[in-house]
Amino acid sequence: MLEHLDRLPPDPILGLMAAFRADADSRKVDLGVGVYRDERGDTPVMKAVREAERDVLERQTTKTYVAPAGNASFNAAMRRLALGEGSPLADSDRVCAVQAPGGCGALRLGAELIRIARPDAVVHVSDPTWANHVPLLSGCGLKLERYPYFDARSGGVAFESMMRALEALPPRSVVLLHASCHNPTGADLDEAQWREIAALLQRRALLPFIDMAYQGLGRGLEADAYGLRLIAGEVPEALIAVSCSKNFGLYRERVGCLLVVGQSSAAAEAALTQLVRIARGLYSMPPDHGAAIVAEILGNAALHAAWQSELTTMRERILQLRAATAEALAVACPQKDFSHIVRQRGMFSYLGVDKDTVRRLRETHHVYMTDDSRINIAGLRMENIPYFAEAVARALAQ
Repeated sequence: MLEHLDRLPPDPILGLMAAFRADADSRKVDLGVGVYRDERGDTPVMKAVREAERDVLERQTTKTYVAPAGNASFNAAMRRLALGEGSPLADSDRVCAVQAPGGCGALRLGAELIRIARPDAVVHVSDPTWANHVPLLSGCGLKLERYPYFDARSGGVAFESMMRALEALPPRSVVLLHASCHNPTGADLDEAQWREIAALLQRRALLPFIDMAYQGLGRGLEADAYGLRLIAGEVPEALIAVSCSKNFGLYRERVGCLLVVGQSSAAAEAALTQLVRIARGLYSMPPDHGAAIVAEILGNAALHAAWQSELTTMRERILQLRAATAEALAVACPQKDFSHIVRQRGMFSYLGVDKDTVRRLRETHHVYMTDDSRINIAGLRMENIPYFAEAVARALAQ
């Protein structure tokens, strides 16, 4: 049976990782993989995470299963982090929470729940969107369509086109929204635009499915959740997928959470029973170690403050890298406008060059990025920004 399987091409990101590792040039720059790196090029374990992990392990007396819904303390803490400390909705019985294996797991749980509730549902994702949204959401049989989002000329949101497209959707359509730090473009909605989106979702009876993978890395913990909290408080139903990979640096621990806002407590309870059944059929029980670390940090005032301080340092470094990169590119490539890099937020931006230029950057200058020219700003270092800018200039001139 298995001998008839076709060999598939490698995942574009995984292929980039392999090519970068095989490159022996000391000048090589990895802007493809979506992980935060410090000025040494490392993805460090946060100090708050190390301390919380030590405390968790010292108290731990068993490695038995937790539950299909996951760590209860973690789920409660994620409700408060995402929906707001002291928010009536965070403690409302209209909301249920299920721990998931990373943000990816949360997205897949949400997709499976939608499929059960309405098998013919269509999920509308931004154009462009994170590449893995497509297999995660369509893999359970849901149909995906795209709505306009990115304006390549300005490097911002094509808001009018987006609103026209969403206004035309039939009721009960599902709309996937990035809460902040849009991946892959870095172009975010502002507060006024979020208010218009919230009103449209309510008016057109659309179901928002919000992906929050980078809370705290754009404008801050509160600002990055503005649109999510606004929408969750105004619409009758919403799904929210949250990841702890980036803002806690827990990539390999696979820590995420799916929040479901129901029209009533009975609806939320029914959704929870469905999600537990879905989780049981997909992976049975979620991993606890990373969730226990997050619960420890968010439940301890000193660790919470230390984590926020580290997160602020990460965010400010990304902003500094954006400013330095835009300045270096302006000097090296005066014929092309790269000012959008400063206006965007989070780890990612589109460089705005074609595939041939991307190929030349990789093959001639050892600068690695995806074919659509998405760059991970956090993959740069102050010391190699001049080399990167000069490489871009030479690749454009070839």
